Amino acid sequence: MPLDPPLPEPRARNDRTLERAAADKQEELFGRLRDLGSVVVAFSGGVDSSYLAWAAYRALGFRALAVTALSPSYPKSHRVMAERVVAQVGVAHRFIETREMESAQYRANQPDRCYHCKSELFDALGRVRDEQGFAAVAYGVNTDDTSDFRPGHRAAAERGVASPFLDVALSKPEIRLLSRLAGLPTADLPASACLSSRLPYGTEVTPERLHQVELGEERLRGLGFRQVRLRHHGALARVEVDPAELPYALDPAMAQAIAAALKPLGFRFVTLDLEGYRTGSLNEVLPLAEKTAQ
Repeated sequence: MPLDPPLPEPRARNDRTLERAAADKQEELFGRLRDLGSVVVAFSGGVDSSYLAWAAYRALGFRALAVTALSPSYPKSHRVMAERVVAQVGVAHRFIETREMESAQYRANQPDRCYHCKSELFDALGRVRDEQGFAAVAYGVNTDDTSDFRPGHRAAAERGVASPFLDVALSKPEIRLLSRLAGLPTADLPASACLSSRLPYGTEVTPERLHQVELGEERLRGLGFRQVRLRHHGALARVEVDPAELPYALDPAMAQAIAAALKPLGFRFVTLDLEGYRTGSLNEVLPLAEKTAQ
């Protein structure tokens, strides 16, 4: 019999000092957003962008517009969550199509792939800003994001995209705390990233491979895993789960279930990464010089 999936740790009582510090930063954030006058928010439906959309609406009302990109690079679950957040928050919202898949540089999946993706996204959002008469575009990069290789930041800087979380030094834990206090359904969502981040550098990005990853991760979550990544290595699927969930994944019956879930998607081999999930594991192959050249 497979082991029961591990229960989440009970949430500790909020540290009052952290809560006060985060609340102070939130007030400063509202001020920064008001200073923009009006803003188009890059809104994926994830933790950071949902809180930014909420804050922008609180600060600016209908002078804030949340915009969600439709692309094979983003799973349907993101779009569903985006619609749920919009319905709860009340912020003005629209979907747009982005065409990063038409870029040969993006499909080539070199280490600067994210730069080409974000360039397309921010160019599209810039057109919305200009067409609708908004003053700025903003996105939800936070202080924790600066510790990993993120060439998309360069695309934002080149286009003058605002990064209000960095302006007020908001971290991921603080954003989760403030999201919880705001009652947002995204507060405790697992970390997420575009589906292309599951393909090793040099593996061409194709809609078919992205669809394999999306379906595979849906099936893994259906088996009870909360934080998962399916890294696509051609015929081999490398599964990362949260280290706390590894005992559940290593149970022989569950290991069989994982293989049975993924092999019909076209994978010949299924392997479990014994180090578990960690952000940017595919960046581990990059030399330090390349990681720092953002």
